[in-house]
Amino acid sequence: MDPQDPAIVPEPGQGGVSVVRDPRRTVPLGRIVDAWGVRGWVKVEPFAGAGDTALLGASVWHLQRPAAPAHPPIDRWLTLERSRRHASTVVAKPEGVEDRTGALALKGAEVGVRRMDFPPLPEGEVYWVDLEGCAVVNEAGESFGTVVSVDDHGAHPIIETDTGHLIPFVDAYVIDAVPAEGRIVVDWQADWSR
Repeated sequence: MDPQDPAIVPEPGQGGVSVVRDPRRTVPLGRIVDAWGVRGWVKVEPFAGAGDTALLGASVWHLQRPAAPAHPPIDRWLTLERSRRHASTVVAKPEGVEDRTGALALKGAEVGVRRMDFPPLPEGEVYWVDLEGCAVVNEAGESFGTVVSVDDHGAHPIIETDTGHLIPFVDAYVIDAVPAEGRIVVDWQADWSR
């Protein structure tokens, strides 16, 4: 199976995929930290915790690891036989990996999932990755650029724009976030952050 095959991208309007700018985009969600057992299972430390249903629900993962003196580079797709939570990690059995040695060969690889494989969210919730590229404006129409990232800084997430603005992604400042329309409306002033 080639996960990049355009034939597997749902048509707009099916399952809400039309709101995603690039459904085939791979989003990094964790890193393989070890083998798990002796039968080819890997242990993944999720970036967002073991409750990350996108990592658990995907049947295909993309692995990437740069070359280093101790190991060769990895850039490949894996089909999973099974995956599940295990304490604060996710354990998974990739097809074709049959023993501990094969699983250890994948250690250190970053695990990515295609955005189109993320589960649907309840009404009113958004995936942060879908906010990237959205225009940020206040109610007066002042532009704050476009979102380059949304990062968790402990107390709350922060939107960073290409113009250098840092805006807390909380109800007090975000009036509306509509990734399908490529916009975020904020209660913010131009001189509040940079």
